[in-house]
Amino acid sequence: MEEEDKEVKLYGFWASPFVHRIEWALQMKGIKYEYIEEDVINNKSNSLLQYNPVYKKVPVLVHGGNPISESTIILEYIEQLWPHNPRLLSQNPYERAMARFWIHFGEEMWPIFRAVMKANTVDEKENAKRDAIGMMKSLEEGGLGDRTFFDGDSIGLVDISFGWMTYFLEAFEEAVGVKLLEPSVLPRLHAWAQRFKELPIVKENHPNHEKLVDHIRRVRERLLLASTSPNP
Repeated sequence: MEEEDKEVKLYGFWASPFVHRIEWALQMKGIKYEYIEEDVINNKSNSLLQYNPVYKKVPVLVHGGNPISESTIILEYIEQLWPHNPRLLSQNPYERAMARFWIHFGEEMWPIFRAVMKANTVDEKENAKRDAIGMMKSLEEGGLGDRTFFDGDSIGLVDISFGWMTYFLEAFEEAVGVKLLEPSVLPRLHAWAQRFKELPIVKENHPNHEKLVDHIRRVRERLLLASTSPNP
């Protein structure tokens, strides 16, 4: 059996933006896969713990029995193994390096958004909001520029990596009560988000907004409770 034709499984969680990245890439390339939903909050399966014993989290892509963890690594694996129709990473070495830079930059943004979620006082919220918008401004100016998509006229791995902004951030803003991606502040990034979320494969594959808002609120409540609990 050819390597590309081996069985593909994806272990995921419905609310995870990291999992949706992988689904978009697989579906864009027409790769058949089995999706296994995990209860990552209360009851992780033995399979997930076996396939990802280090981090014990989703997503995990299992290809021909071999597990790959961490969404950005999985995305590059998919692109390398199935580089066809469409190609999501440029063959130009410099452009590939720049794509990897911005994908890595995006991973560094997550602690900032976590700080926004944990902010409890007015000053904490304002400081966290300022930091988050500052990073998004760097992404808009240095990564996106005046292009339609990060990759130019068509979407690539950078777009897929930041695709969570098109739906997750809307729910995040509603749940936390902090506006971040506003057209008056980040006009080009906001316009990109509107274009990206209108892609059929994205419109058909993201969580229900109200359900996601409730989930983020519960996560925030747990974070706030943990931050205010006295140390043992």
